Amino acid sequence: MSRIEARLAELGVTLPVAPAPAANYVPFVVSGNTVYISGQISQNAAGLIKGKLGVDLTVEQGAEAAKCCAVSILAQLKAATGGEIDRMVRVVKLVGFVNSTPDFTDQPKVINGASDFLVAALGDAGRHARSAVSAASLPLGVAVEIEAIFEIA
Repeated sequence: MSRIEARLAELGVTLPVAPAPAANYVPFVVSGNTVYISGQISQNAAGLIKGKLGVDLTVEQGAEAAKCCAVSILAQLKAATGGEIDRMVRVVKLVGFVNSTPDFTDQPKVINGASDFLVAALGDAGRHARSAVSAASLPLGVAVEIEAIFEIA
């Protein structure tokens, strides 16, 4: 078991098989020492996490949805590194999209679910630059979508 997966196990998380793309794109691109991971939508073992923040879901539920996106991001990173996730040097940037009402302003608190999880799982290497923005809707009605950039060895 890799160092990162051992830490995830301590947190009670097992990486799923990396989700397949839902349209005409690739789940990740590796260019030199950089991995660009396509947007991962909020889902867990029970299925898609749907809803709109500000009407259907609380900030806490949104943060949990964002954490689920981060788990899928790490699954994609593992696939991108040929199963050698410990090649990860650092998280460079996250871009988080929150399905929310026009008056909802807590997008950063929602995306903190992903950011906090990545720091807990990866330590200082999990600290990253970030954007957290609102969206009028997201694919399949999901609550959150997050894309990521990683540096790898």
